[in-house]
Amino acid sequence: MSGLRVNSFFLGNSSGVNFYISSNTIDKDTGKLQVSNCSGSKRAADWNLNVTPGVNTSKVTVSLARSLQMCLPNATDCCTTPLCVVEVLQVLACRDAVVLARLLIQAEIYANSSFMGNVSENASVIPNQVFQPLGSCPCDLTSGACDARCCCDPDCTPNVKQLFNGSCFPGVFGGDVNPPFDQLCSTQTTEYTPDWFPFLCVQSSLNNTPFLGYFYHGSISTPRVPSFKLPVQTSPGKLFTGYRQGDPIMTEDDEYFTIPQQSMVGQCVGDAPVAYLQDFEVKCLTDLASYREGLPHDVRINSGTGDFIQQNVIYRTIADTGKFVANSESLPATGVLCQNVTFAEHYTFLWEDENIEEVNVTVFLGSLCEGEILTQRFTAKFVGLNSDNAAELSCNPGYQVGKPVRAANMNASDTSGSLKIWQPAGRGLCASAADRPVLFGLDSFSGCVLEVDINEDCSLLRGNVTEKLNSLVQATHVGKRGNSNYSDLNDWVEIIRSPNVSVSPGNLKGMCPDIPANLNIRIIFADVGAVPGIPQEEILAVQISYSTVMWQFQCGLSCENTVSLLPITASVQFIEVPARPPIPMTRFQINYTEFDCNRNDVCWPQLFYPLTRFYSGEPYSQCLAKGLSLAFLVLLAAILNHPWFSKVWDNFLV
Repeated sequence: MSGLRVNSFFLGNSSGVNFYISSNTIDKDTGKLQVSNCSGSKRAADWNLNVTPGVNTSKVTVSLARSLQMCLPNATDCCTTPLCVVEVLQVLACRDAVVLARLLIQAEIYANSSFMGNVSENASVIPNQVFQPLGSCPCDLTSGACDARCCCDPDCTPNVKQLFNGSCFPGVFGGDVNPPFDQLCSTQTTEYTPDWFPFLCVQSSLNNTPFLGYFYHGSISTPRVPSFKLPVQTSPGKLFTGYRQGDPIMTEDDEYFTIPQQSMVGQCVGDAPVAYLQDFEVKCLTDLASYREGLPHDVRINSGTGDFIQQNVIYRTIADTGKFVANSESLPATGVLCQNVTFAEHYTFLWEDENIEEVNVTVFLGSLCEGEILTQRFTAKFVGLNSDNAAELSCNPGYQVGKPVRAANMNASDTSGSLKIWQPAGRGLCASAADRPVLFGLDSFSGCVLEVDINEDCSLLRGNVTEKLNSLVQATHVGKRGNSNYSDLNDWVEIIRSPNVSVSPGNLKGMCPDIPANLNIRIIFADVGAVPGIPQEEILAVQISYSTVMWQFQCGLSCENTVSLLPITASVQFIEVPARPPIPMTRFQINYTEFDCNRNDVCWPQLFYPLTRFYSGEPYSQCLAKGLSLAFLVLLAAILNHPWFSKVWDNFLV
């Protein structure tokens, strides 16, 4: 032990076990360890003992409670020598006056060598970077020496500057950190300057520009945009109108209910909100150093009506950690830090209409040690109360993203069908691969591998691969909507199957052409409207096609008694098309492009943009008042310049 704290673990049931610490464990005369009994306390001299019980594991912490600073004149409670603490400690675990375990700790702790003198209060004063740049000469890279072509370098004498005076670094790097901007009236040039530039240019000093100073520090009105958080109300008001698909689930404290999920770049985000009616299953890699606990399970969840429901949590212990932990070929050695952590969390949300009725959580715990990599698993599944099976269907007329696509086999007595893709496990063989339903709106790509012998017949191989792929599509029709009725054929679209590809003749040993190894499922859908504000998606067509590959047996030095692997894949692609054709452009819109703000730099329809409610630079009332004042001045100027006004004014003076 060389620090202020050391941790160890007591493996086993700690119920009824007492822990003691003692410091005088070595006989000074004989130098032998003294026989200790189960008596003492959790404090010995300057040492404290703290025990954190857990599931079959208790964390034992021994810490030093004294100062390690070197002694100054007339100081106490300090270290007189650099080697401040040299002691042997003994921690006992006893039950009914019987010693169950003994831990010996040899502590050699050196004094803190940090500076103990008075620190000067003189600090560098950094100027306000709003009005003065922190680096006025960026090209000054060498301290105490003149940098070539750096005319702002204070180390360059006038004689030296004459050598490169005509080739100084331009722009900000050369020291011009506050150049005149294009809108400044003094920068007007005769070339490429519009006629209205003197009317709209800016009169400002170089101390107040877009580069330095508060170029515009007026009042800003808050734009009227939807709040980032939902307006959740407490139970007395009950103004919360329920969840819609994709809405984040809220907690009692008006915060998001979070479960670790994968981001768009594949990394795990620990505080990702859970979206209503969107199932997910993620795996996150972590180790003991970066492990972090998630949201506590005692947090109550807003049901959708303003009421709050408690999570039903079941804790289980992982006995076989081989499926979760890597680099754990042997038991952890003595002294290796281990901790009881969460291996997996499975959430099941029972819902009805727009409300959550119940939340069931299963938490799997296990021991994780230093040097091990843990694959955490987190799943969330929404199950309707009116559902009789595990495959949850859309409750709305249209499909919901993440819900299974409905399929039917109209040629069989049992019209229920299936549309699935593989979910390989283990070695990825097709014989052991599981499957899962195709989820609406989620493009998928999966596959498995077949073991093929060198003497495989090509015709039989094509038939075997085709049979494997056809097992994923046990249907002739796909439901247009999530609530399609099996008895109404108009609620279903027939699956379009592309014709089989032609097979090349020939049957060479170890080589087979035109193997249909890729299954392509294309689903065309459209947004056909909204029901209570929720967009309704409808499937318009489904096409299935096959892509062929050339299979060739691959082996090493010897091809006898070996097999080759043939990968076969299945892909699902969702293609959205407009339900209604876009409104065609008029002849005026086609010919007069100067009125199109998307194709022209000058946008005349936005001439009075500051007077519209889309402008958020100032409060709308101030913009309206300034606009009316400007209109009044323009009208007054027009009246004063009219000839009849001078006649009226002359008659009035007479």
